[in-house]
Amino acid sequence: MKELAFVIPGELSTPTGGYVYDRRIIDELRKLGWHVDVVSLGDGFPQPTAGQREAAAARLRAIENGRSVIVDGLAYGVLPEAAEELGRTHPVIALVHHPLALETGISEADAKRLRQSEQAALARASHVIVTSAATKRLLAADYGVAAERITVVLPGTDAALSAKRSSDGVVRLLAVGALVPRKGYDVLLAALATMPGLPWTLSIAGDRTRDRAYGEQLDADIARFGFADRVHTLGAVSDARVAELYQSADVFVLPSHFEGYGMAFAEALAHGLPVIGTTAGAIPETVPHGAGILVPPDDARALAAALRRLIENPSERESMAARARAATNELPSWTESAKLFAQVLEDAT
Repeated sequence: MKELAFVIPGELSTPTGGYVYDRRIIDELRKLGWHVDVVSLGDGFPQPTAGQREAAAARLRAIENGRSVIVDGLAYGVLPEAAEELGRTHPVIALVHHPLALETGISEADAKRLRQSEQAALARASHVIVTSAATKRLLAADYGVAAERITVVLPGTDAALSAKRSSDGVVRLLAVGALVPRKGYDVLLAALATMPGLPWTLSIAGDRTRDRAYGEQLDADIARFGFADRVHTLGAVSDARVAELYQSADVFVLPSHFEGYGMAFAEALAHGLPVIGTTAGAIPETVPHGAGILVPPDDARALAAALRRLIENPSERESMAARARAATNELPSWTESAKLFAQVLEDAT
């Protein structure tokens, strides 16, 4: 039997896109005949204390010698010494969802430290898996990882029912993603504040515990703009509830400062939703031309113009929705993604 240790920080059930990717790939690998042991390195990543770092290193040392090891980049990038030690006895593959230094809201000093640490760790990996071509180019250009050592394994996308469209004249906006600065929700609220007279509501589905201070800031902005009855922050919700939200929405909007792929964008396309996003990271590769509007990140004025355009033009929303539905035929399934992932594992072994 093919055996694999899949190493993650924290809990595999964490409701973020990166953990969804990990869960789905693990499930599909098991269907393909792999025996996958999930190894948690504990909490605190990507800013672990000295004690958390040592505990993580000890858990890595406990993995049976010779077994293939995948390490999620949220932890791998801050464990260069442990990665070097592990690489002496195991084929080690780093899984990079997005570079740690590109997280919005961290200090310049922290960004520099994370970049140096991740660059050192990646140099010790047998191979690197990334979730988009954009991230592959970034690691090759800025982190010194040879392109032939990087494989792109896109997230899979499930088939989904098309959104129903509202019929009461109110355009229902939907955003999905954890409440962290990188998602740009503060920019979204600022943009919506310029169009109080238009008929819209906004639902935000995403974990509020990742950055409690940012969540409180958004609550204050909602109160300041008088949006209590128009903007609803739902917290982390079940997969079934997320699907319901997609189906009842008219437009998906997420003005991220960076995305290593953007699984929520692909899910929106699968539900036939027109998309408003940004030109940051892999978003332009995820959202095809004609399926939405992309604006520069952190540009509330451009975002407001895109929102106004789709809120005021139902025919344009429908045209983009048709392109979004067609685009789903170009997205891989989770089974297809897992087969490519497995091939990387076999080659590394």
